[in-house]
Amino acid sequence: MMRSTLLVTTYNWPQALQAVLASVRRQTALPAEVVIADDGSREDTRAVLLHEAQDFPVALRHVWQEDRGFRAASSRNRALAASRGDYVVMIDGDMVLHPQFMADHLALAETGGFLQGGRVQATEAWTQRLLDGATPRFHPFVDADFNAQHGDERRHVIHNLALARKKAASRNAGVTVMSCNFSAWREDIVAANGFDERMEGYGSEDLELDLRLRNAGLRRRRLKFAGLAIHLAHGSRAPADPEDGTAPNNCILRKTAETGATRCELGMDRYAAEYTTPPPDLRTLSPAAIPAQTATGR
Repeated sequence: MMRSTLLVTTYNWPQALQAVLASVRRQTALPAEVVIADDGSREDTRAVLLHEAQDFPVALRHVWQEDRGFRAASSRNRALAASRGDYVVMIDGDMVLHPQFMADHLALAETGGFLQGGRVQATEAWTQRLLDGATPRFHPFVDADFNAQHGDERRHVIHNLALARKKAASRNAGVTVMSCNFSAWREDIVAANGFDERMEGYGSEDLELDLRLRNAGLRRRRLKFAGLAIHLAHGSRAPADPEDGTAPNNCILRKTAETGATRCELGMDRYAAEYTTPPPDLRTLSPAAIPAQTATGR
């Protein structure tokens, strides 16, 4: 059977991470492992993970790097190198999942392609209820901001796997790329060498990986009516103009488009030697067994 990894990025929002992990527990098809890609969070995030690990249903691994600013690319690369799934589903640590989220990604996975899903943009009030432990609901009249950028339309809050199969089979791959709801075969990500670590600071590292995968002949497939998730409301770290062509990350993105590159040089292979064996499953450790970490905060 296919062995899957759920990769969750996080940075200093342990309450949201708890809500995300609670939604993982409710999955009808659990991943073989959950790998937390931590971009330098403080000790309270580790404490949450140790608490969750006590009765977590699958292997829970914590891959941490020093806080040196926004480095999502290297954080994900470390977690990818540490992962062991044949198929990798990526989300952010502010995405609360529909109970069939993992099952949907796995049901629609196909050789030669990867999946790009969407998200429902929660209002601040709904976000607070979810952080307080409310069970997420998915229907067209949820307390969501359907006018938000990258937020799904009301009809896309409906779960229907048959419609999702038709949408995924369409040649219209859409234009929105977001690594907060994304899945691919691990061997395809390895061939691309993961995310380009030259891209630091907010933005475009997911667009650039998407482009390299498509340059290699893979097909991006849309995931609608399935793989549903709620994006918790929070302040954005996006620059004033994310599409500024002079921004360093966008210059790298443009170069990838011009050259047709399929692999980056500064990528996940940097961590291969470090993760010849996966990091410990936190369920097997006591708090005292985990090395202390420090972070300066941003």
